[in-house]
Amino acid sequence: MTLRLTKISFFLGVTILLFSCNAVKRVDEDSYLLTENTIVVDSVEIKDTRVYSQLSQRPNSRVLGVPIGIFIYNLADPKPDSTFQKWLHRNPKREERLVRFLSAKQVEEIGNSYVGFNKWLEKSGDPPVVIEEAKIKKSVDRLKRYYASYGYFNTKADYSIIPNEKKEKRAAVTYFVDRQQPYFVDSITKKISSPIVDSLFKATRQNTFIVQGKQYSANDFVNERDRLTIQFRNSGLYYFDQDYVGFEADTVNTGHKANITYIIPDRKIDEGDSIRTEPFKVHTINEVRIVTDYTFANRNESITDTVSYNGYKLFSYDELKFRPKAITDAISITPNKIFKDIDRTLTYNQISDLRIFKYPNISYQEDPADTTGTGLIATILLTPQKKYTLGVDFDAYTSTIQQFGIGFSSTFLIRNIFRGAEILEISGRGSVGSSKDAADSDSRFFNISEVGGDAKLTFPRILFPLRTEKLIPKFMSPSTSISLGANAQSNIGLDRQTLNSVFSYRWKPSKVRTNKLDLVNVQYVRNLNTGNYFNVYRTSYERLNEIAQDIGYDFNNPSNDPMLEIPDETSQFINDVLFGDTAASEENFQEVLSIAERQFRLTENNLIFASNFTWTRDSRENIFDNNFSRLRWKLEAAGNLLAGISSLAGFEKNEDGNYKALGVVFSQYAKGEAEYIKHWELNDNNIFAIRAFGGIAIPYGNSNSIPFTRSYFAGGANDNRGWRAYDLGPGSSGSILDFNEANFKIALNAEYRFTILGDFKGAFFVDAGNIWNVFDNVEDEASTFNGIADLKEIAIASGIGIRYDFGFFVLRFDIGFKTHDPARPVGERWFKDYNLNNAVYNIGINYPF
Repeated sequence: MTLRLTKISFFLGVTILLFSCNAVKRVDEDSYLLTENTIVVDSVEIKDTRVYSQLSQRPNSRVLGVPIGIFIYNLADPKPDSTFQKWLHRNPKREERLVRFLSAKQVEEIGNSYVGFNKWLEKSGDPPVVIEEAKIKKSVDRLKRYYASYGYFNTKADYSIIPNEKKEKRAAVTYFVDRQQPYFVDSITKKISSPIVDSLFKATRQNTFIVQGKQYSANDFVNERDRLTIQFRNSGLYYFDQDYVGFEADTVNTGHKANITYIIPDRKIDEGDSIRTEPFKVHTINEVRIVTDYTFANRNESITDTVSYNGYKLFSYDELKFRPKAITDAISITPNKIFKDIDRTLTYNQISDLRIFKYPNISYQEDPADTTGTGLIATILLTPQKKYTLGVDFDAYTSTIQQFGIGFSSTFLIRNIFRGAEILEISGRGSVGSSKDAADSDSRFFNISEVGGDAKLTFPRILFPLRTEKLIPKFMSPSTSISLGANAQSNIGLDRQTLNSVFSYRWKPSKVRTNKLDLVNVQYVRNLNTGNYFNVYRTSYERLNEIAQDIGYDFNNPSNDPMLEIPDETSQFINDVLFGDTAASEENFQEVLSIAERQFRLTENNLIFASNFTWTRDSRENIFDNNFSRLRWKLEAAGNLLAGISSLAGFEKNEDGNYKALGVVFSQYAKGEAEYIKHWELNDNNIFAIRAFGGIAIPYGNSNSIPFTRSYFAGGANDNRGWRAYDLGPGSSGSILDFNEANFKIALNAEYRFTILGDFKGAFFVDAGNIWNVFDNVEDEASTFNGIADLKEIAIASGIGIRYDFGFFVLRFDIGFKTHDPARPVGERWFKDYNLNNAVYNIGINYPF
């Protein structure tokens, strides 16, 4: 009751505070606070955000209907300096006493702090948007121009200011737009002076954005100007730019039709005080010069090393430190080819992808030795990054296994290690921690540790016995990576040791596309301390004890609350039940069998010999782009090569009918997954984001289950936020295990992100999904997916979040509530745990998707 009264008092206090604030406190008597804009087009109210974006004044943003920004702004003293001085001198002796008690400098600093705090409030808040007729008239003009850009040349517009009769100094503005009859494109003619331009224009005329009979749109003319400029500059016309493309639209007495004329004049050349013209010409790259070690400091030094390779000329102020082919493979500008503007862009991208040089400087000059005036010399200035880079990270954390842990990692990067623009990355990591669940609970405080390391070598080309240039040309920035890694845990869980090796290719067919092929992806997992299993997976251990007590098992240490000893007695009890030495009901037998199978699965050693292909399309241009989509799909197959070799070689199978490699039963499965992410930027920088994910891994041949490291889990800060990680599913089983995983997953997320105040952001989200077992050795009906009807077991969470944007990362705090819990009985799944006591609190870095 006390807690409930405290919550009620808190919410009442916040509500009274917000509503007691006067939003029009700093609005003049004869002015109005803008509360709403309405646009009526042809007698119909519209909600098109593109049209509303034309308005010069928009109401202050609100959170749950409350203009918090105005309230914070109004808290600030508009004249803090004079207010402080009045307070200081209101009592004749106040300043004297303060100076004597503190000092004159500290009193001055108090005044500066007061002023600074009020300035901060004003900067953090939002000044009230006061209606200004000048800005309204500007909005009217912009609305006319907007619709004129779509062919409504005779648009009429007006406005009305509507005061709020119930609340003082508040008003709404309604805009009335009458578009009239639109204009359509009719005849299309051209005036093109240069023969080569006219020829190129005719060659792609079918791709035009300006089509006879189509309603006039200014965007079509912008797109057509861009299309022609790109075409001409990629066809050798070095001096051409978009200012040369013009249009004339005749709409006088044409019956709402626009007669369009293309106007493209000859090239203009400045010669002193005069300008002459000449037809455009196709330019050719006569020479490509590459300076491999340019810096601003050595720009006036003498070149000491020069190399010619495949028509390229490479220069260096010191001895050339790169093999020529490593550089020229990243250069799309080709000697003796026509000028193409796209080659410069591709070269920028390819040089950046090398991660060897800083952003390059590329320029063109006319070749003075070319008497035709059509030859160009391309100069590329490359500034190498530091050859060696060392990075160190440090972290402190807690988890379900470790009560306290300290982690550290370091990466040593060596560029151009073999003079072919290769990159070698050597990384090491380690951690020490304290765990009460470790095998030796009486050991010292830091009783667990982990250490690991990786080495990755990246080549800026495809390493393959056959030539791949035609299939994967150099403009796709191909690369090959070879990595080796090892990791070892001491007194953590099962003391797992892991070895992994990957041989992969990566290339970018376009600006938004990336392909990655792991030709060989090998992982070996070895568990050294399998006897510690029930110390780690406590839920399974507790359930095992409950079954033993229920059937009256003869414990080694009988007491009022007997417990099975780990590991010998737990193993003995499982064997007694499964082999019939201890009587158990069918339900208890099946549950013990399930616990035993899971124990075997999580303690067995794994050998995964896989190949996979990942296809990604990401339209995001930079980190500030809030309108983008990302589609990724991945296919993986494991164990087929080893299975084929074992079969052909006639290797014998073990007693379970499985082949072994290196003494380990290797995994064999097929896995496929797909993910789609879409972001829409709405008004006031608000964002609506969605994510959809689906994945399935099917064991076959040498396996009847998926390795733990390749399975799926649900819940957590980046998944379904109403459940903790590994705490959701499978199906409607009720997360009865410590770590719940399965081989089939569906995840759906939607999130509305908005600005609360400055860098403080808020969010409302809904997460849905679950995991199931399918086509494997799990037979529990509640955990398996048997058809479309099981989609009713999808778990749904909803909640709110608050984030702070530091610029280079976002700190995120989300509260998730179980909205539909499939673990509950049918009919009791909706909103049964929708309260703070059962909420899940998630802390994360950056957005979940």
